[in-house]
Amino acid sequence: MSICQDLGLNFQQRMGANISQLERDIGSEQFPPNEHYFGLVNFGNTCYSNSVLQALYFCRPFREKVLEYKAKNKRTKETLLTCLADLFYSIATQKKKVGSIAPKKFIARLRKEKEEFDNYMQQDAHEFLNFLINHINEIILAERNQSTLKVQKTPGSGDNGTNVTCNGTLPHSTEPTWVHEIFQGTLTSETRCLNCETVSSKDEHFFDLQKPCAMTTSSNATTAAATRRRRNG
Repeated sequence: MSICQDLGLNFQQRMGANISQLERDIGSEQFPPNEHYFGLVNFGNTCYSNSVLQALYFCRPFREKVLEYKAKNKRTKETLLTCLADLFYSIATQKKKVGSIAPKKFIARLRKEKEEFDNYMQQDAHEFLNFLINHINEIILAERNQSTLKVQKTPGSGDNGTNVTCNGTLPHSTEPTWVHEIFQGTLTSETRCLNCETVSSKDEHFFDLQKPCAMTTSSNATTAAATRRRRNG
């Protein structure tokens, strides 16, 4: 056997060790390149968190921004965002295409950040999503303001060499973050006066838009509705 053949065989053997049984059964060629499908280990009813994290990981713009944050972030302070970035990086750099991973550090940080999640009870996934998105946005804004504050620290600008605004407050960034760019929408509400018919409008920003769903009273009603649709179709 030649050296090239020997190296090729060793490479295939090493790669084979990194392929799961599921990949062998399905076929590695069926998986999109650069994608990894990893389940998250449940730590006592943390499925509310796992389901949201899975959805966010496969929201490509969000995943790319989180991984970009990890690559650029030089801070050593642990936050929920750094833990999320570490989790996403761990999934994205796995050798296998499928498997499972334990988000221990993220869950531990979550329980420190929010008392409501510091237990082993089931939680609402929608409430967790709202908390996570808003909390990440707050972290980004706080770090941005801190960076701006360091830049604006010039001798003689204030008591401690810090620039202040005309009303004596520290400057804060109002520029939208990438969280706004991905998730924020604008809801316009219009009000019409019944007397003069003047219409006034108001814009409100939101991260989530709730839509009411019609609730059926029983399984019989659901079955009857489905039957009517089939008959009409």
